[in-house]
Amino acid sequence: MMKVAFITMDNREHLKDYACPKPYFGTAPEALLQGFAADPGTEVHVISCLRREVESPEKLAENIWFHPLTVPKSGWMSTLYQGCIRKIRTKLRDIRPDIVHGQGTERYCAFSAVASGYPNVITIHGNMRLIAKLTRPKSFSFNWLNPYLEAFTIPRAGGVVCISNYTRGAVQNAARRTWVVPNAVDSAFLALGEKRLGRGDLGKVNNEGAVDGGGSPALNKLPVILVVANVDERKNQNAFIRALDPLAERQSFQVRFFGSCGDSEYVREFRQLVAERSWCHYGGMIGRQELGREFETADMLALPTNEDNCPMVVLEAMASGLPVMASKVGGVPDLIDGDTTGLFCNPKDPASFREGVGRLLGDPLLADRLARAARQSAVEKYHPKVIAARHLEIYREVLGW
Repeated sequence: MMKVAFITMDNREHLKDYACPKPYFGTAPEALLQGFAADPGTEVHVISCLRREVESPEKLAENIWFHPLTVPKSGWMSTLYQGCIRKIRTKLRDIRPDIVHGQGTERYCAFSAVASGYPNVITIHGNMRLIAKLTRPKSFSFNWLNPYLEAFTIPRAGGVVCISNYTRGAVQNAARRTWVVPNAVDSAFLALGEKRLGRGDLGKVNNEGAVDGGGSPALNKLPVILVVANVDERKNQNAFIRALDPLAERQSFQVRFFGSCGDSEYVREFRQLVAERSWCHYGGMIGRQELGREFETADMLALPTNEDNCPMVVLEAMASGLPVMASKVGGVPDLIDGDTTGLFCNPKDPASFREGVGRLLGDPLLADRLARAARQSAVEKYHPKVIAARHLEIYREVLGW
């Protein structure tokens, strides 16, 4: 039996949700753990650091243990996460894993895996150095520090799991070895796709000529376009809104934005653009269950991003049977086969946004074909069991088993 230590952020710390009695993680680690849970031959120990003591279950699944470690404020960013690293190393001496896997070069996870003293691999979810070049963070800020930690960690890791060829191209000259393994997609979205497409009503034209998305309970609803991403310059929501202005003058639809929203100049501009347009709605940050409900009644997902690695929302929409239009940037081309499982757009070309939205909302047969092919691709390539099995192959390669 292989024993794996899996270091990842507990979002109760990230969101200061300390009263929640159960841990919850990022969408990609959650889905990968679903795959590990289906393999009784693997023993997994999930380790997360928090600033406060929290109530937690001993196990997340029959073969998955959870270890929350309390680390005071002084052990975090101000000391380059030395408190987290020490607490994790102490816990690892108790667990004695065969291999340590650090999830993400943000914060302490990958850094702690490399400093663990055990065979290790790391996964890069957000390319912190590439993001910093685009966003130009303030000196000594969290986003300014992370690229330096990433650059330190990559060459010292036993290997880097790259969730796209885009990431591999960015790190392969610095890393000892690399593998390209996409994120797994939560099985709940795969189940939603079966439900949504199984009804056979995706793309049905209603009695006013508008296109009903699969699962819509109303015949006369407006077509709904979802844009799910943190609101910032990198994700490019403002350009998308302006690009759709001419289309909104001749066609009725609603664009629903979801994601975290700070207080930058870009965000203030976004709020003003939304407020001035009746066809725009901003719903804030939502959880996976709420996202699933939005997927069930929407007509398409748009991701007009300027930079992305392996955007989970694209995988989740594909698994859910929701037609996708996304920017042809970064790792997105690894996920979408253009005009087969989705449509591409150019984030620098507003006309491409209008063209893609017009095609998907105006051609129900195209939308249905893309959605069905995308879901089949998600089942074959991004199922939790498939991705977990590939990770176990990587662990064996590192260990020489």
